[in-house]
Order: sequence, then structure tokens, then C-alpha cells
Amino acid sequence: MAVHSEEDLNPKAMADGASKARELPFINSEELARHNSSADLWVAIHGKVYDVSKWAEIHPGGDLPLTTMAGQDVTDAFLAFHPARAWSFLLQFHVATLTDDNVKPLAAEQRKLLNDFNKAGLMKNPLHIYLLIAAIIVCMFSTCITGVLLSGNVWIHLGCAILLGLVWSQSGWIGHDLGHCGMVGNPKIDNWIGLLAGNCLSGIGIGWWKRNHNAHHFSCNSVEYDPDLQYLPIFAVSSRFFSSLYSYFYERKMDFDRPARWLISYQHWTFYLVMAVARVNLFGQSIALLLSKRHVPNRRLELIGIAFFWTWFSWLLAHLPSTGERLGFVLVSFAVTGIQHVQFCLNHFSSPVYEGCPKSKNWAESQVRGTLNLSTPPWLDWFHGGLQFQIEHHLFPRLPRHNLRKISVFVRPLCEKYGLPYKSVTFWEANVMIIETLKAAAMEARDLSKPVPTLSKSLLWEAFNSHG
Repeated sequence: MAVHSEEDLNPKAMADGASKARELPFINSEELARHNSSADLWVAIHGKVYDVSKWAEIHPGGDLPLTTMAGQDVTDAFLAFHPARAWSFLLQFHVATLTDDNVKPLAAEQRKLLNDFNKAGLMKNPLHIYLLIAAIIVCMFSTCITGVLLSGNVWIHLGCAILLGLVWSQSGWIGHDLGHCGMVGNPKIDNWIGLLAGNCLSGIGIGWWKRNHNAHHFSCNSVEYDPDLQYLPIFAVSSRFFSSLYSYFYERKMDFDRPARWLISYQHWTFYLVMAVARVNLFGQSIALLLSKRHVPNRRLELIGIAFFWTWFSWLLAHLPSTGERLGFVLVSFAVTGIQHVQFCLNHFSSPVYEGCPKSKNWAESQVRGTLNLSTPPWLDWFHGGLQFQIEHHLFPRLPRHNLRKISVFVRPLCEKYGLPYKSVTFWEANVMIIETLKAAAMEARDLSKPVPTLSKSLLWEAFNSHG
């Protein structure tokens, strides 16, 4: 589910939907649950049932959020991800009324908080802050280019690589914000900003990012549905991955084979090394999706943006004096952005995981239990990109990151009232926790008494061919 533009609204369909509202049948949750396939996909929002079967494929937020929660009451998820104007868009899909609509006390309080934040203006993006961030990115990028072109000093070149890594990190935070709450409020302009910050400047497809990240938010820490946990054969955060689970994101079985067992056995040693070059995987996944048969909005523009990135990046590397310096430049710039990749893992790897399809009725509980916060000083907010308040971000994903610290004083009491863990640790403590989690799974992987299947194909090959 995602933000829709005003151009998406269909006045005729809305009028027809409104005129037929009184003729619609009544159904209960049991009957709603039967409509849970991609060809027959119904969802309920605030007691009204909508048939979004034909809409799922072209849904701006991707098909996965809809197919994952098909046949359920998705009110809390819908409210979390959509602006008010999306309500009128729903009318054309209205097919029935839910007879047993009920709201849990926790959900009711969360909805009230969301409404209060809206009234307080906290959902509005502080554009002056983004202008400052954009100016800093331009300065760092310009300094990097100038240093490479005008200096022959190896240390200056490595300093430029650090600057480029910071450029990519800050561009990544902008892409993250665009995927959640936009920036200027105009979807078309926001899409162009996303293409510039993601595809052109960073080499990572904004379409891939939205598809992946939306799936993560709707299935936080589900071993079968959350792509941010599915890193076989490199990593496994739980022995549940040793049971050859099926990934509903990659649409393939994740087999725990012998190469995976060996790699996972040492994952607590290789974690930071892999994170230092994790950007390579993002490049590959972006291109794989764009070359796949899946529906990708603005596919041609995204491909042009990716081509532009590799053109200027190759041109920049060509101006370095030697192959050794080129390799060092790439590794240093990638390693700097690797810190950002580590943070993506810190918030979830050490939190409880679960098996099965996400349940929308347990939206708030699953979002809180599947993540943790980082206790950091305000002056480092720019560095962490808002993800230090991961609990707040998962409960209110459309809230601009610059306001997450402000609402933490409301979220903590809400969690305490309903017995939910509001975990907040330092950056160092989170790193210790993730290594302990990886080591625990690694020790289980070394248990040779548990046989593994013999496979004809490597999971490494499968991982790079996962989009079909």
C-alpha cells in the first residue's frame, strides 16, 4: 500500500460506487478470509470490504502488501501507509460490508495517536531540512569529483572515497523517506527526486527499494515473508531457517544446503566483511528486478538512471592513476555505506522472529516486537536517518524521520500500557547483540547430527535470479 496521486482518482467509478453502496451484501470475517488469492483478493478497512484483485498488480506500493494480507481486515496497515485522499479512491472497489468489525484497545489508541499527530502537523515534511541535506550532498559530491580530478595524492583520493560513501548513505535516507512519506507532496515530483537520488546518484533502483521495503514493513520479522531476514546462504538469524522454508518474497524454497551450513557456521566472523560490500547485492537486485517480467513503474526511466550511474562512476574511476587505487576507492566507498547496511540489520536481527503469514489484527504488536530502538544523541540523528527510532517508525511509517524523536514520549507509554517491549539500546550494545544472535545460529548450524539436503543448484545462483 502506498501514497496515491490525485490523478489516480476515478470520479465516475467513485460515483457509481457510492450509488451502489446500499445494495452491497453483508459478510463476516470467515467469508472475507476465503478471498485470499491474487485472483480473488479482498480486504476490509473500517468495516467496508474491497475487491482489489485487479488493482494489486499496478498498486504503487507493489503487489506484495496486498497479497500478503489478502482476506484480512487491513485497517491499521492502511491508515499507517496512506494519506487522507486515498479514502475516496477506495469507493470504486467497495463490494461488501463486514458484519463483525471490531477494534482492539491497542489499535484504537494507536489510531487516535495517528490522528493527533496529523492534527499537530507532524506529518508535514520539513522541506528546509531537506534543502540543507541536499546542499550538503552536493558539496560532498562536488568535493569528491574535484579531489579525484585535480589531485594525485592517494590519501586525498581515499578521503574522496569516504565522501562518496557518505553521499550514498545520505541519498539512501532520502530514498527511504520518499518511499514512506514523500518529500514535496506531489507524487510525480517525488518520483523524479527518487530517480535522481536512487538510480542516478546511487545506482540502486527506487522501484526495487519500494518493493523490498514495503514487503519488510508489512511482514516485519516473519521468516517466510520478510525479505530483510532472508539472506541464505550467507546469514541466518534463527535455526528456523534450517528447515528449508519457502520465501514468499523471492518465490522460491530457501534450502539449507551444505554450502549454506558452512557459510552460516562462520557468519559471526564474516558479518562486517559482508556488510562492507553489501552494496553489490543491492546493485544486482535492482538490475534483476528491472530486467524481470514483473510490473515496475517507470521501468525505462529507472534503467536510464542506472545506466547514468555506471557511466559517471566508471568515468570517475578511470581518472584514478592505478588499478590498486581504483580498487581501494571502491572498497572504501562501499565500506562507508556498509555502516548503513549494518544499521538496517541492527534493528531487526536480534528481535524475535515468527513463522507464518502476518496478521493485520496484530499489526501494532508485530511491529513493536520485531524491532528495537537505538539510544543516540540528537546531534547524530542525521547519521542514523531516523532508524534509531525504529519502533516509532514501524508504528507510524509516514511520519517524517525528523519528528520521530518528538513522538517517542507517546509511544513508550503506549507500549508499556499494553505489555509490549520498548527496547532501546546503544549502538554498541546493538552490535554486541547481533553478533551474539549470529553466533548462536552459527553454533546450531555446526551441529552435524542434523542432515541437509543435496541440491543440484547453488543458493548463490538462486539468490541472483530471484525475480524471475
